[in-house]
Amino acid sequence: MVTIALTGGIGSGKTTIAKRLEELGGVILDADVFAREAVAIGSPALRQIAARFGHGVILDDGALDRPALGALVFGDDEARGALNDIVHPEVRRLTGERLEEVLRDDPAALVVHVIPLLVESTSNYDYEEIWVADAPAAVREERLVESRGMSLAEARARIASQASDEERRRIADVLIDTSAPLDQTLEQVDEEWRRLAAVALRAPETQTYGV
Repeated sequence: MVTIALTGGIGSGKTTIAKRLEELGGVILDADVFAREAVAIGSPALRQIAARFGHGVILDDGALDRPALGALVFGDDEARGALNDIVHPEVRRLTGERLEEVLRDDPAALVVHVIPLLVESTSNYDYEEIWVADAPAAVREERLVESRGMSLAEARARIASQASDEERRRIADVLIDTSAPLDQTLEQVDEEWRRLAAVALRAPETQTYGV
């Protein structure tokens, strides 16, 4: 099994790349999906969040009120750290369980870990390769305004709250320029995938767990 990490800042086009990689045969393990599962209704993590941040972050149906929680942790390093201490261990556990399933089903799988906050969350990059979705801040701002309904100020604040482009580029083995037209972005992904698949075929015993 070969594992890669796919990361990038908000609005950088990670979802587009991940969708293409899945179409090409990659097994996608998305940290955001596991994070939502970790705080499902009735979960231990959700109870810890309510105890730490108050029941004002819980909706009437028992689900997490994400906007309310986001308002509490955005711009507050201590609060965000406390939230990460609750959620990240569960995300790692769920990722590990899913990875074991993949390994049992297909030992030769090419696994893509989609980790938006890779730079922010760890310095232990235990992956065959790290792919970074890359686009200028102005392009990402425009995407956030148009597709997510943010104001320009909100978009800039969200981008500024994450790791810098330079920090992500420093850890990149593969840089995908997502500011190009879509067909050119997908062509980059296809080319890198063909290369990676060839590497995997030459080293069928490679197993890099990435958790």
